[in-house]
Amino acid sequence: MTVTSERRTAVVGSLTNVDKWYRKRKVLDDVSLQVRTHEIVALVGRSGGGKSTVLRVLAGLAPDHGGIREVAGAPAVAFQEPRLFPWRDVLTNVRYGLNRARLSDDAALKRSTEALAEIGLADHAEAWPLTLSGGQAQRVSLARALVAEPKLVLLDEPFGALDALTRLSIRALLLQLWRRHGFGVLLVTHDVEEATALADRVLVLESGRIAHTIEIEHPRPAPGEHVGEHERYREDLLRKLGVQV
Repeated sequence: MTVTSERRTAVVGSLTNVDKWYRKRKVLDDVSLQVRTHEIVALVGRSGGGKSTVLRVLAGLAPDHGGIREVAGAPAVAFQEPRLFPWRDVLTNVRYGLNRARLSDDAALKRSTEALAEIGLADHAEAWPLTLSGGQAQRVSLARALVAEPKLVLLDEPFGALDALTRLSIRALLLQLWRRHGFGVLLVTHDVEEATALADRVLVLESGRIAHTIEIEHPRPAPGEHVGEHERYREDLLRKLGVQV
């Protein structure tokens, strides 16, 4: 079910009137947004429209911007490519997500092991990244992002490189972890169906500005399931993106 507005309380990430320039080109123009706990916000738009730049600013990876960035704690980031360290085994890759946490070695090992179990890869702790399938590698990337128990998770096209069945499986895992832990999510995606199926709110970015907001008020469909109301949201989003339906 879509999380009710009563449960979306604390703002865990926000941008207010943010501008961003790359040399003489203005990439973001007066962007304002909020992400709350227990909420998934999808950001969609055409390629080159600034979606990943929004995520990088919110992640603190593009500090030279105008406007205000506010984040609760250190956000976790996962990208389309898992970006695992090939010289570290799976467990050590996950444990790297705790490099800024003040934990004893035993506590860090315990939490990393639990995170691997939560994504269903406890038996791959000693495996090397190059031996993993694409879906397994993305699961490890999610575990590494979530092991420090962040309040805000930033996902940049995290399912884009996966085949259709694996993509549905990882989406289901993300929803399971999100429901269990209640973190806020900003999901950057070019997939209209994915945005309307996963998000509570969809933001459309045009020429560096947030041009439209769509509130998703109906229960989330199960992965792969098509529901009439979500088809309406999909068509509305396509029209806002300039696609004739």
